[in-house]
Amino acid sequence: MNQTINPSRLFLASCFALITTAFSFSIRAGILPQLGTELGLSAEQLGFINSMWFFGFPIAMIVGGLVYYSVGPKIIMNVAFLCHTLGILLTIYAGSYSTLLISTLLIGIGNGCTEAACNPMIADMFTGAQMNKMLNRFHMWFPGGIVIGSLLSKFMTDAGLSWQTQVWVIMIPTVVYAFLFFGQAFPTSKEVKATSLSSNFQAMLTPLFLFMFVCMAFTAISEFGPQQWVGLIMSKSGATPMYILALTTGLMAIGRYFGGPIIHRLNQTGVLLGGAVFATIGIYLFSTQTGSMAYVAAIFFAIGVCYFWPTMIGFVAENIPASGALGMSIIGGVGMFSTSIWQPIIGGWIDTAKVEKASTGLSGDALELAAGQATLAKMTMFPIFLVVAFVVLWFWMRNRKPGHVDEKLVAEQPQL
Repeated sequence: MNQTINPSRLFLASCFALITTAFSFSIRAGILPQLGTELGLSAEQLGFINSMWFFGFPIAMIVGGLVYYSVGPKIIMNVAFLCHTLGILLTIYAGSYSTLLISTLLIGIGNGCTEAACNPMIADMFTGAQMNKMLNRFHMWFPGGIVIGSLLSKFMTDAGLSWQTQVWVIMIPTVVYAFLFFGQAFPTSKEVKATSLSSNFQAMLTPLFLFMFVCMAFTAISEFGPQQWVGLIMSKSGATPMYILALTTGLMAIGRYFGGPIIHRLNQTGVLLGGAVFATIGIYLFSTQTGSMAYVAAIFFAIGVCYFWPTMIGFVAENIPASGALGMSIIGGVGMFSTSIWQPIIGGWIDTAKVEKASTGLSGDALELAAGQATLAKMTMFPIFLVVAFVVLWFWMRNRKPGHVDEKLVAEQPQL
């Protein structure tokens, strides 16, 4: 690898870019009630706004994966900065539903560019157990950033600050990552086949990749469905929604920081299966518990979804290396695309549940709580599917060797 490359700075810049993504997720979750009230939006409309964040993400990831080896991560991150900045400014000055759709789409594209550039870049700078470790530490900053963002949103809301002021905060990590990336050299692929689109597509047409493609759609919605709607669903549960979000993502951040040894000991399939079991328990508890028990549910949920995203990306990088940056982008993209599709559906579930529960005589806080819990009960179907799928994967992978990695390249990888 070129000696002028500074892996520590590139990794740090990547982390701040992911913090930008996390802030755009958590602060938007925190201001959803204000947006709904001030602009007179229904839960379904808020769901469509949420879906633009998740829809822009896979578009950028797939396009970024296609052009990664031709234009390089530097240009992709320049696009990310432009989209983040425009999206943030348009959101701040939005006065209508349609403007919020456009601005949220732009932020989603910026977030997708971040994943499209940083995942393969980290995979190219490190390898083996070190790669799994660094991917987990990179993805630690999504939940870590959500902790910071959700607490900031909570405190700013309690202080009477407007939702526009909260959105301005997202610009801070945006400017930081742009500064850290400026003027830096970037690594090239350590897997020769990864730079060939024909090899990428051949690798992505294998049964294992297609199986992981389907699983990623369910791991993503299992994680992001409950998190994105926590402000509305848990608002009448007797627990503080943004504290639930902060607790969940804080535990996820800690888990991902120490994820390398855990994944090495249990292996990737074992971690994914265990995560699906805990996620099912966590979402079920969310749908049945109130008050302080909601925080217990958050602990189970956090343990469940903690390793989903980085382990899925790491699994593809390690076991299907010929899929390259495009393969990692497609896997991440389908996760966000799935979440985008489900957002308005979940919003519709809430609206429908309100009508159904109101017909039984419920009203006020009791109605809001019952509708939210009914919606969460439906969400348990996502991790239940994953339990079955990852049992199949565990048997599948028992006698399969990981993707080939050149020993010389392993020896040359830098340690951070």
